[in-house]
Amino acid sequence: QAWLVDAGGCETGPALPKPGNADIVYANCKGRFSVFDKRLGTERSHYIGASNIYGHDPDDLRYRFQRVAPVHVSPHDADVVYMGSQYVHRTRDDGRTWETISPDLTARRPEHQVISGEPITRDITGEEYYSTLYSLRESPVRAGVIWAGANDGPVHLTRDGGESWHEVTPRGLPPGGRVDAVEPSPHDAAKAYVAVHRYLLADWKPYVYRTDDYGRSWALLTDGDNGIPADEPVRVVREDPVREGLLFAGTDAGIYVSFDDGEHWQSFQQNLPVTLVTDLKIVRGDLAISTMGRGFFVLDNIATLREATPSLLGDAPLLFSPEATIRYRQIYRGGLDSAGVPDYPAPAVEIDYYLPEDAGEVRIEIVAEDGWIVNAFRSAHGSRADDATEPEADMATGAVPFLRDEALSAEAGIQRFRWNMRHRGPWHEDEDRRFAGGPYATPGSYEVRLIVGDETRTRPLELLADPRVVAAGVTLADMRAQTALSLELVELLGEARRLAHRLEAERDRLVAAERGASGTRRAAIDALLAELVAADQIYPQPMLSEQISYLHDMLDTADQAPGGEALARFRELSTALDGLRARASDEVLSEDS
Repeated sequence: QAWLVDAGGCETGPALPKPGNADIVYANCKGRFSVFDKRLGTERSHYIGASNIYGHDPDDLRYRFQRVAPVHVSPHDADVVYMGSQYVHRTRDDGRTWETISPDLTARRPEHQVISGEPITRDITGEEYYSTLYSLRESPVRAGVIWAGANDGPVHLTRDGGESWHEVTPRGLPPGGRVDAVEPSPHDAAKAYVAVHRYLLADWKPYVYRTDDYGRSWALLTDGDNGIPADEPVRVVREDPVREGLLFAGTDAGIYVSFDDGEHWQSFQQNLPVTLVTDLKIVRGDLAISTMGRGFFVLDNIATLREATPSLLGDAPLLFSPEATIRYRQIYRGGLDSAGVPDYPAPAVEIDYYLPEDAGEVRIEIVAEDGWIVNAFRSAHGSRADDATEPEADMATGAVPFLRDEALSAEAGIQRFRWNMRHRGPWHEDEDRRFAGGPYATPGSYEVRLIVGDETRTRPLELLADPRVVAAGVTLADMRAQTALSLELVELLGEARRLAHRLEAERDRLVAAERGASGTRRAAIDALLAELVAADQIYPQPMLSEQISYLHDMLDTADQAPGGEALARFRELSTALDGLRARASDEVLSEDS
């Protein structure tokens, strides 16, 4: 149930959409550079050297490429693309012409240039050449500052766009390892990180280094005692582009996080399987994770990690600032397998909070600017029977019961609750469906309240209109009118269901009592229920409750103005329910039971 397009390259190597032009994708296949044009569906080939490198000893080659030869687009100019062999190559015209802007930046020991892949692997397919560049990045802070790491150990730097290069390999780093990742800091041009992998040389130690002075000196951030085990190699390290010193490291067994620029690490595995993490990227506040199993994972919204500090996480509850969230609707989620993969999250506001030990019950309220409680939730403690003593939703005052929600955790630590951006739904006799499926909240300003015992914490929340909806001509006034009518339908449907519930309960009571005078009242109840609720059969005629539900569902498919037909139909249904209520009071529910 998917339409796949080959976007260039092959089973190996990176594929990079051109920033600012999603129709163009740069790719590499074992050293062969290509440009895929989505508009044409074709792939232009501009191989550096244009020579088949299979079956050669490394020393015979003009350019040594390995199968995942790095391709990097300049963060300062999307027309500038870099690629690495043993040299750094640069193109400014989508690969039509190339210039070599570095000398050989590898160790290139002669004894390792006899058989392809020596000493890592003996491979004559030309895909595993040793002494090639493995990681290549330009500083996002300053143009022309380029870091290069080789798969045989050296780290090099240019600060003038390739005019001059300097070896800046950390002095304490044993030789021959693969520089798996270089990470220029997004905050300081003089600062960078490298992760070096040496387990193919029988060395399982993690090697992550940081420099603050363009590589003149380095600090080892993985001594085996500061969080990452001494026998867990690190593949990649990335720094958060918003909070300096917030680091993420991908290892052969998972993920670690550091809040103090690598001085200390802690496991950040969460529900991620124990798997080899090959790369990390922070995209619009989400942490994207690639694994050797060729599966991708996403940790949504790391904003809380940017705000959290050890001094804040003490003995008191804490509510973090929720991100401004685009209020968009769930689209069709087809193509999932039985396990729900890919597990795309439904639209939601992510509300993060911190709890000390033994915090007790947790409650969250979403409050509109006028004080109206849009929705309210509480952590799942005790039994459902407790809900019976809570007040019913009151559309006149905004007073609502707290919905018990398993996702609202009362455990100690940083927790996350995902509010689906909806109001309360209609009442339902089934407790598992009660108050679910209400209309979406209108874009605007709200307040989140965290209630823990007698302590309350508040934070502002902004719901933003879907820009695509606005561009289509739907106004905020349209959405407000839609929400207002939908809320009236929620109340109307809840009243219809409650009336049916009371009538059914009275009928059951009369049947149980077997009173001789019950026949007339039972007939009246049956007549009312026949108008109120559809018969229990296949394809029954929808009655008043179903008709109200039908109109409610009609208004929940897209952002739109309600329309004249919807308004007229609502008035008809309201009048019909008023009539049924009056008859029920006069004929059935006024007598003592």
